[in-house]
Amino acid sequence: MIFTRSHLRRKKFSRSLWAELVITAALFAITSQSWSAASRPTNAELPLYQGPDREKIILEGARKEGQLVFYNSHTWFKSVAQEFEKKYPFVKVSEWRAEGPDVLKRVLEESHAGRYLADVVESTEANIASLHKKELLQEHHSPEIRFYDGEVLAKGTRGVYYWADRELYISLGFNMNIVPASEAPKSLRDLLDPKWKGKMAVLGTTVFARWLGAVLDLMGRDFVEKLSRQDVAIHRVSGATLATLMASGEVPLSPTMFDSNVFVVKRSGAPVEWRPIDPVVANVGYSGIVAKAPHPRAALLFIDYLHSKEGQQFVVKGGLSSPRDDVESLLQQKFKKLI
Repeated sequence: MIFTRSHLRRKKFSRSLWAELVITAALFAITSQSWSAASRPTNAELPLYQGPDREKIILEGARKEGQLVFYNSHTWFKSVAQEFEKKYPFVKVSEWRAEGPDVLKRVLEESHAGRYLADVVESTEANIASLHKKELLQEHHSPEIRFYDGEVLAKGTRGVYYWADRELYISLGFNMNIVPASEAPKSLRDLLDPKWKGKMAVLGTTVFARWLGAVLDLMGRDFVEKLSRQDVAIHRVSGATLATLMASGEVPLSPTMFDSNVFVVKRSGAPVEWRPIDPVVANVGYSGIVAKAPHPRAALLFIDYLHSKEGQQFVVKGGLSSPRDDVESLLQQKFKKLI
């Protein structure tokens, strides 16, 4: 075969074009990688990031971090943390529970010392709001936010600082072997009946303070003074412990019982019951991510799980009510609530 000069020119042109295409493809690949890397959120941007790869980034990051520190003020959250570990076994949760004011105190003391140990904090609104005022909570986004009413969200400019994860109610609990349901108090005034003298107990915590304040507003000082003459015992224990004492019969009756604690011991076969006496004091728990959290990706993963439908359904298993719109709670009764 004879090659003419024009053939040679075409051959040279084809090789040159091929080289250009290879170089262009390589440059495109490098540029694409650069764009991809540039689009990934920085540590500062991540809490509010809403890109389609958010879940992937959080999962990868949480796997690398491998741990999470969770402070809370309800006994059921130890079980919640364990359930989270089952779903995400690559994250080990260090869970610590205490009364709400103690949780607040610990976070404040650690921040003053420049030690940021906690990632996620959970407690009642007064404690969580105090942390927010001290600028110790991180504004963040979660795809689960859309399932919550605005009234349980502490909104920021683009996300939330803290949001509700549980609801529980404070009212009358009693041991049915000692106090038959037909005889148990049906109103606050029934608590003044002489037959209950020496048989009532209250929680010696902030729970009692909230309940007493509501009763004082509703019934007045005279009622509270009469109630004090009923020899009401004060137990400085958790709500769960008081429910156990009620189940054993040591505490026949208490107007400061959490519905959740009664439901838990009742499920185990204890002869206890919970009755809402209007007005019922609501206790709402909120959670948020601590500013300068040492494990920010694991914190986002946990917050997402806690507020997810799956997470809230497990919260309900602990006898708590859920503030999430599409999750049914154990307690479906209607009664007047004081938030």
